[in-house]
Amino acid sequence: MSKPWKGMKEFVGLEEVTKLDYLVMLFAEILGTFLLVFIGCASCIPNNANIPAVLHIAFTFGLAVASLAQALGPISGCHVNPAVSFGLMISGNCSLLKTISYAVCQCCGAIAGFAVLKLIIPKEQAGDRLGLTALAFNVSAAQGLAMEIIITFLLVLVVHAVTDPKRTDVKGWAPLAIGLTIAVAHMAAVPITGSSMNPARSLGPAVMHDHYDHLWIYWVGPLIGAGVAGAVYRMGLRANKEDNEGSYDF
Repeated sequence: MSKPWKGMKEFVGLEEVTKLDYLVMLFAEILGTFLLVFIGCASCIPNNANIPAVLHIAFTFGLAVASLAQALGPISGCHVNPAVSFGLMISGNCSLLKTISYAVCQCCGAIAGFAVLKLIIPKEQAGDRLGLTALAFNVSAAQGLAMEIIITFLLVLVVHAVTDPKRTDVKGWAPLAIGLTIAVAHMAAVPITGSSMNPARSLGPAVMHDHYDHLWIYWVGPLIGAGVAGAVYRMGLRANKEDNEGSYDF
């Protein structure tokens, strides 16, 4: 892990993104988000006209992230979520250029992941709303926004806690802790907003379906929640750490 930024040069991160191995990190983020969206959205496919249970979807997304964190964490940190990258930037653990480049790669990976999923399953089975995150009936935009803020706040707070190098009590548990956090957030929020917490995850299906209703909620909500979590952890919850970047390294 690298040291958190302490000045403008570290905040921008130009030196970091010009290294050759940075391309491998970007590929890891593309691959990770591709697999997350492909596997996660596949869990939403109806089986014999039966809608998958919330528990089924929740654990698919949660365990997918846990698996990806084990595989890709030491390479790129396995953010696979623009909100996570943004929250780490706010807390001083991710440079500006790294946050932007990660977000672009995550969005590309998400679109590609859903495109492949849509290509390989029958159109009749996929329908015209497979994988879309949408507000439930009678849920207002404000209510949906609040839910996305809260569940993303929880996710990014947990990410900071379990990747804090001063927290030796959670050594090796980061993937499982983050995966379970995603699962429990899905259990709570799928019936309300579809539970995104991840702007890229919502963007992929939206682009492939050409359906952008309320997409802004799934960008604004997670970014606000992540930003607040990053600020809160930086100001008062970190374990007196002075160095090391938050990531899934363990």
